[in-house]
Amino acid sequence: MAECKLDDNLSSCNCTYEPCSRKGRCCECISYHLSLGELPACYFDAADEKTYDRSVAFFVRCQTR
Repeated sequence: MAECKLDDNLSSCNCTYEPCSRKGRCCECISYHLSLGELPACYFDAADEKTYDRSVAFFVRCQTR
């Protein structure tokens, strides 16, 4: 299994949810959000990420504006 490059991941992570324990741990983040039928913050631009709406439906709406 590949080693997590937490420092590198944190430098590009756009998640603004401060109490997140998965920040910079991309594998954990993606697994967590997919288990909820959501997408992680990195799929959204800065303005859309701040809504904390991680739903696939919101993602599709964002792409079609």
